[in-house]
Amino acid sequence: MYVIGTAGHVDHGKSTLVEALTGINPDRLKEERERAMTIDLGFAWLTLPALRGETTGVIDVPGHRDFIENMLAGVGGIDAALFVVAADEGVMPQTREHLAILDLLQIHSGVIALTKSDLVEADWLTLIAADLAAILRGTALEGATVVPVSARTGDGLPELKAALQQTLAQRPPRPDRGRPRLPIDRVFSLPGFGTVVTGTLSDGELVLGAEVEILPAGLTALVRGLQMHKAKIERAKPGSRVAANLVGVEVSQLRRGMVVALPGQFSPTTFLDARFRHLAEAELPLKHNAEVKLFVGAAEVLGTVRLLNHDSLPPGESAWVQIALAEPVVVANRDRFILRRPSPGATIGGGVIVDPHPKRRHKRFDAAVIARLETLAEGAPGEMLLQALEALGPAPLKQAIEKAGLDGETAGLALAEIQEASELVYLDGEALVVSRAGWTKLANDLRATLSAYHAAHPLRAGMPREEVKSRLRLETKAFQAIIAQAVEIGIVAASGATVCLASHQVKFSVAQQSTVDVLLAEFRRNPHNSPSVKECAARVGEAVLNALIEQGALVQVSSEVLFLPETYQTMVERVQSHLRAQHKITVAETRDLFSTSRKYALALLEHLDTQGITQRVGDERLLKAHDNFYHE
Repeated sequence: MYVIGTAGHVDHGKSTLVEALTGINPDRLKEERERAMTIDLGFAWLTLPALRGETTGVIDVPGHRDFIENMLAGVGGIDAALFVVAADEGVMPQTREHLAILDLLQIHSGVIALTKSDLVEADWLTLIAADLAAILRGTALEGATVVPVSARTGDGLPELKAALQQTLAQRPPRPDRGRPRLPIDRVFSLPGFGTVVTGTLSDGELVLGAEVEILPAGLTALVRGLQMHKAKIERAKPGSRVAANLVGVEVSQLRRGMVVALPGQFSPTTFLDARFRHLAEAELPLKHNAEVKLFVGAAEVLGTVRLLNHDSLPPGESAWVQIALAEPVVVANRDRFILRRPSPGATIGGGVIVDPHPKRRHKRFDAAVIARLETLAEGAPGEMLLQALEALGPAPLKQAIEKAGLDGETAGLALAEIQEASELVYLDGEALVVSRAGWTKLANDLRATLSAYHAAHPLRAGMPREEVKSRLRLETKAFQAIIAQAVEIGIVAASGATVCLASHQVKFSVAQQSTVDVLLAEFRRNPHNSPSVKECAARVGEAVLNALIEQGALVQVSSEVLFLPETYQTMVERVQSHLRAQHKITVAETRDLFSTSRKYALALLEHLDTQGITQRVGDERLLKAHDNFYHE
């Protein structure tokens, strides 16, 4: 799953190009179409054949400087940039600012589209391409393919698609860390559906039926529907553009910048430790305690930036900073961010978060603080062990330590660190371990799988174990350990060959219960000549009949014969009593014993054979050897 984001100066044809590539006009607001200028984020998609036929999302961003902050809400989650420069105008102010933002976010994949190429001569195109090569030098997009294109004539569109396809094919897949995050970039309501949010999913899969929380508000909701590019899906993968229909929250409670996540996996924060790079193009040095706007994910928050080893940071230099925020945000280690000056608005730099939850306000010019931040930037042992666990899933601890490449002493420190943070879950005694995030993902996948099954088969007691294991794609040992843990903490109930949510109950509707009552009354009136399986199914339906059998309200002794449990028990006892007295019994004698027909008598005796109560000898039945005191 991939997402492309446009970038470039206003009026350079980004939206027109997106429509030419995808057939979708990304300008969704009436004002945008009337003014022919993108104001907010727009969305489209296209299929690139070499990418396994998957659809690729496209986020179209505003190019005007007044809407640069809307642009930042969409560009953070992209895999590649479609960097647009109009051939008849060349490099302009927002061209440079958008390029700086892409560079700060380390968007290394991209294609340069020279739009409106039909309006200029070939020599001019060559000059513009040379100018672009100069401004791209030393940035994340250095060496990107340049494709002249005309959205009006269609010239260059096939070549542009091919270049995008090649660029994305070289990208590694988005990692699945088992803790999905959906930064909300749009919130709206649809008749018949209710609240819908959209965003670019990262760090894990989001599944239909999952219980989620919306942070930092602390709201809870249920995922009632998932769509990707207007197609219904049951499971959204990391890197995909997702629309989620949420039950339990109102549109008025949500806003851009909030994050949809699984319960308990993320905590909001108002302090961040980070490595910051001040843009060389910035007009002024960055002073300690300067007011800034932080842009991370889809969030925009005011804050102050504390310089930890400088009093003032000149343009073009980097430093360790601690950012104090006016409102909480939801971020993770290694997230990249942008800082802007609030007034007059300008992008001043950006960087990478190394600690999203610092324990305290740091003392400035403290060598120990700086040394710790340097270590965090390289990757702490505990984090490396957690990453190994998240990659392996349930596994022996020794295997996770080996995968993380940790020696004995370092492994001990790492283990102590993640145990202290309650980031380790033991399964099957201590035979298997999984990260807390990994366990949460497994538990939520189990809940979602069972929830979907119960929704599809509400009258079944549970889902077959083997089917659950297959859906979760787990090895037998890991699956058994996960089910045992889920039973222990009350998520599921397991009985024999089936598993169900602990909260699941089979309930008949009023109409179904009425037909059941009539049927069971017929069984009581004719206990030994009861309605057949076929007759029962015709009266109450197969699903209800199966539920009655699973609940033990009826006992099935053959493909055709059912009895009430009390009738069945009495019949078994009378057959056993007859055998103890007479030592043997025939089908005819059984028929006469209960004043029934041969069909019922034969079905009962064959069933008793299979249950190990009787054994057939010729045309007669004897008590099974372990209960047989008669010998001829």
